[in-house]
This record gives sequence, structure tokens and C-alpha cells, in this order.
Amino acid sequence: MSQTPLFADRTHAGELLARVIQDVLTQQTIASGIKPVPIVYALPRGGVPVAAPIAHLLDCPLTIVVAKKISHPENPELAIGAVTTYGNVLWTDQKLFRFKDDTNLREVALNKAIIQAKSLEAQLITACPQVNAENATAILVDDGVATGMTIAVAATAIKALSPAAVWLCTPIAPQRLLPWLEQWGDRTIVLETPEPFWSVSNFYAQFPQVETSEVLRYLQQQNTMGPMDLSE
Repeated sequence: MSQTPLFADRTHAGELLARVIQDVLTQQTIASGIKPVPIVYALPRGGVPVAAPIAHLLDCPLTIVVAKKISHPENPELAIGAVTTYGNVLWTDQKLFRFKDDTNLREVALNKAIIQAKSLEAQLITACPQVNAENATAILVDDGVATGMTIAVAATAIKALSPAAVWLCTPIAPQRLLPWLEQWGDRTIVLETPEPFWSVSNFYAQFPQVETSEVLRYLQQQNTMGPMDLSE
């Protein structure tokens, strides 16, 4: 079943999301009299092109938090959990495990995901700025939420850094998932919640795989050379 695209591409979605986030921050400043200090955390790779316009508009640091799904040993497409490079782990319904040696299989799957996460982080970390999340408003961004596992476990990792607040922000997520998502952060901002919800890619006119080199370019442009036109 086809669905009408809601966004041209990740950059377009990020620009729309950036305006909403800026408005909420402005309202919060007016209400409290205290201006939040934002830091944008992107889930690489796909979350970075969405997060870049947000960091650009807010004129704040853009960094990453790497989370990887833990794949079922017998079905790589099935996520049974998610893990961050910080060691935070979130498991899905335990009914997915129907093996005699569940503990060993889980350990193997977990270790594989950790290796993948650390490998990706190692490729990107040199382009990330040194940030202090303490008392900051951590704006966690992904290009879409289908199960919520990776963004939830990433939020857990960021909370351990003692920010003033953690916001979960994404262009698109299933309506039914919002109550579950809200427990992982202090605020959830989702632009569109269409039903039926088949996959994140269905709602983008262009949704190519994001290469590591592209992620590095976004990070370097925001953090090293200052604000630039990221649409070029």
C-alpha cells in the first residue's frame, strides 16, 4: 500500500521540525524567564541530516549518540532490543525468545550490536564537538520512529549526563506509539502521526541511505566552519 510523501527529504523534514522546536523553546523562555541552552543529539546515520537544520537554526552544537538495534539471531530484520555505545540496553517483549539457550543467544546478539555501534561511533566522533550536557536541553533527533527502541535507549544514555531536559524529536512516528515514547523524555515533538503506519521511508519522497561521509560533512559544517547552507 502506497502512502503520500509528507516530506521531500530529510533536510526538508529537519527544517520543518526546527521551526517547531524553536517556537517551543521561545515559549519556554517567555514562561520561565530562563533561556534554555540547547544541544542537538542526532541518531546516526539517518538522524543527522534531520538534526543539522535544527542545530543551524538554534545556533547550537550538533553531536551524536549512537544506538543500534539488537537483531534476532535467526531473523536479522527483527529487532529484539537496542543498545548504545554507553552500554545502555533496552529489550523488547521477551516472548520473542523461544530458544533453549536464550541467554547465550541474547549475549551474542547484544555483543554484535555493540561492536556495530562502537565502529560507527569511531568513524564519526572526531567530527563531534566537546559538549557538556549538564543542565542543557538535550534535543534528541531521528529521521523517523517505527518501534522507538533506538531513540528510547539513546534518551536513557543522555539522561545519565544530567541534562535539564531530554526532548525526543522526530518528523514522523505512529500515533499509537506516542504514549510509550513520552515516558523516555521530558518532551516529545512529532510533526506527523499518520495511520496506517507502514514504514518511515514511505513518508519521504527521497529517502536514500545516508553515507558516513555525508554525516561527517554535516557535523563538520555545523561545528567547525560555523553556520552554512546545508542544502548544497
